[in-house]
Amino acid sequence: MLLCCFFNNPPNILGQLVRLNNGQDPAERTVRSERKRRDSFGMFDGYDSCSEDSSSSSSSEDSDEEVPSLPASLPIIKTNGQVYTYPDGKAGMATCEMCGMVGVRDAFYSKTKRFCSVSCSRSYSSNSKKASILARLQGKPPTKKAKVLQKQPLMAKLAAYAQYQANQQNQVKSKTGKFHAKVPMGTSWGDLAEGVRVEVPNTDSGLPMKVYWIAGVIKLAGNKALLRYEGFDGDSGRDFWCNICVPDIHPVGWCAAGGKPLVPPKSIQHKCTNWKAFLVKCLTGAKTLPIDFSTKVQQSMQFPFKKLMRVEVVDKTHLCRTRVALVEQVIGGRLRLVYEECEDGSDDFWCHMYSPLIHSIGWSRGIGHRFKRSDVSKKLDGQVDAPGQLFAKVKDVDQSGEWFKDGMKLEAIDPLNLSAICVATVRKVLADGYLMIGIDGSEAADGSDWFCYHSTSPSIFPAGFCEINTIELTPPRGYTKLPFRWFDYLRETGSVAAPVKLFNKEVPNHGFRPGMKLEAVDLMEPRLVCVATVTRIVHRLLRIHFDGWEDEYDQWVDCESPDLYPVGWCQLTGYQLQPPAVLGEFYWDFSAFIHKDKDGQRYIFVVQFLNSF
Repeated sequence: MLLCCFFNNPPNILGQLVRLNNGQDPAERTVRSERKRRDSFGMFDGYDSCSEDSSSSSSSEDSDEEVPSLPASLPIIKTNGQVYTYPDGKAGMATCEMCGMVGVRDAFYSKTKRFCSVSCSRSYSSNSKKASILARLQGKPPTKKAKVLQKQPLMAKLAAYAQYQANQQNQVKSKTGKFHAKVPMGTSWGDLAEGVRVEVPNTDSGLPMKVYWIAGVIKLAGNKALLRYEGFDGDSGRDFWCNICVPDIHPVGWCAAGGKPLVPPKSIQHKCTNWKAFLVKCLTGAKTLPIDFSTKVQQSMQFPFKKLMRVEVVDKTHLCRTRVALVEQVIGGRLRLVYEECEDGSDDFWCHMYSPLIHSIGWSRGIGHRFKRSDVSKKLDGQVDAPGQLFAKVKDVDQSGEWFKDGMKLEAIDPLNLSAICVATVRKVLADGYLMIGIDGSEAADGSDWFCYHSTSPSIFPAGFCEINTIELTPPRGYTKLPFRWFDYLRETGSVAAPVKLFNKEVPNHGFRPGMKLEAVDLMEPRLVCVATVTRIVHRLLRIHFDGWEDEYDQWVDCESPDLYPVGWCQLTGYQLQPPAVLGEFYWDFSAFIHKDKDGQRYIFVVQFLNSF
């Protein structure tokens, strides 16, 4: 088994290896032949330079050092600039503290036998950071003594660069998670920032096989990253967008560990004669993705809800009650639910698994909510009640003191017209902090359009909220005394406003800004996820505009809603994204949102989707 390789060996070591290995075995000829084939393409196997000049310059520096000869019993394969050893296991073994090479102890350099070569000894003592990078570039994990002692900044947003502390990267976290935990990779987005280096396929190699090169993150837009190959410096002409969570994105060192070739883009190969030295220079002090980033992506795409699980969900035909439904499909945490009495699966409802619209079986009875009993007498094979711990949790509230009472007035987002905040009334107080809310002036006589909100819901507000924040308040239908004034309305109706202290006043540092692009669920047609823009922010409340549609279709949504997603979420999860309705003026290509004005100028809106819990 191939255990190790030198990066650059002094010529005296190579000379001894040649003398010890005069007879070339078939393995040597095979490796040399493969090396020559790669050399002809300018490839870099595990970051090793194919430049003879590079080897010569490095070797001459160390040629005056005394190096003990390797025992003749050690099988050796010498290639262009690299030495692969196959220790026989009989003699004492040692591990190089610089590059991690495992070999016969007697063949190691110096009396202490800490290093495999003069090069490793000098590199370790003179520049530990660069030495660690060299080891990483060879695909070898740094040893305990070889790791860099320089402490990472406490405010760093990313995991430490893989070659610095590879064995501790899983413990390095961002201080503030900017993507919410309800989307894939939401809890790990602190690992990514502008300037991070990754290994990606090289589409400009001119070779028939798949090769890779290192690129840096220039900009972030949700799940999307604008990348630039190393070597292009300030030239943005070859920049390209990609989803950072796709399988072809890897941390630096992945190619070396897997034996994948690194090849600089064909258009810049002439710019440098020693690409190995170039990479060492540009990667010194840089950061990359954690080595387990792809594993995190895969794990984030695993969801606890499974097909045929039973839940209680709001009845879309009568908002005042819930019904039993079965999970039919799970995509990116979004559930397609089919009401239990529907035999052909056509009567369905889409929502996120953390939506406040779904609950565990028995929830309605527990809080006193209306519930439509199913005609299905018993569960079918495979059906199981979804465990209670899978659902979103609400805050515990104390209802023993001053609390909401039936008839109290407030303001609420109309569940049937999410672009409007309306005058509303508490119609019934339920257990565990839940309230049944009715929209004044448009309620059905039987209360079938009452809607259940938790008292901590960000969708209900104290009287006067809209006036204070310059939001148009929708008065009761048929109310003629305009402009609407709360004082007059309360006096006319003989009612009181719900106390301000009972409402949720928490405003998280969500980071949203007007103009940001995202992918958002059309909550009036929840099976659709559309291209959208944040047009206004009021504390934690966001006004979401669906690009290409009239403003009347806008929706007020909470900043922590599970129905808001970063750009690229649909591509990552396989969910269909609805493009902007107006064609010809706007284009959506999963890379960036591009607007063309009348003068033909094109502007790319590159935005960071932010959200924190």
